[in-house]
Amino acid sequence: MAEDSSLSGGAPMHRGPYISMITNRTMNLLIRAAMLFMVGVFLALVLNLLQVQRNVTLFPPDVISSIFSSAWWLPPCCGTAAALIGLLYPCMDRRLGEPHKLKREWSNVMRCVAVFVGINHASAKVDFVNNVQLSLTLAALSVGLWWTFDRSRSGFGLGVIIAILATLATQLLVYNGVFQYTSPDFLYIRSWLPCIFFAGVITVGNIGRQLALYEYKVSQEKTHQD
Repeated sequence: MAEDSSLSGGAPMHRGPYISMITNRTMNLLIRAAMLFMVGVFLALVLNLLQVQRNVTLFPPDVISSIFSSAWWLPPCCGTAAALIGLLYPCMDRRLGEPHKLKREWSNVMRCVAVFVGINHASAKVDFVNNVQLSLTLAALSVGLWWTFDRSRSGFGLGVIIAILATLATQLLVYNGVFQYTSPDFLYIRSWLPCIFFAGVITVGNIGRQLALYEYKVSQEKTHQD
């Protein structure tokens, strides 16, 4: 009986740290998701401002009168997408056994964000001869962003897949009259849109990786202290 009581008494001691570890992981996951959501909302507002200034995107009159001259659903959708993408990238890195090989620092991530905003600024402000030249230029810049700040096969593959899906979703929204582009040149949408989506996916993916790396470093430090 004494042996049984010692075993039953010892079981919580073994489960306690395990449950604590799971709780910490869940909390860290929620924190990362919340931070990525806020990043997505911020980028959506900034980039939409660039597009509206150039008169590239037109929302219905009742939407224009809403906050920040943007549809109310756009920032939350972008925030949710950013959270999913930012959590997916480090997960895919672990699954595929393809760690991020480039130097990973927050300064590098901030440069990636700056380049992404610059690409959007170019699409909204720079006058090109035609849409083909604009699309080719943005495609080269987007691939250059991936090569400079990512270079992983998983990053490129996910970027292409998500950019295609996002473009199809945008086409459905435009086709159903949710919003429209002033000068669509490819099936109701702008032909350079996939390039912007691709660059955005790479940028958010890098932010997600950096947040995951920071969480990993903190957990390792706690493990060494214990």
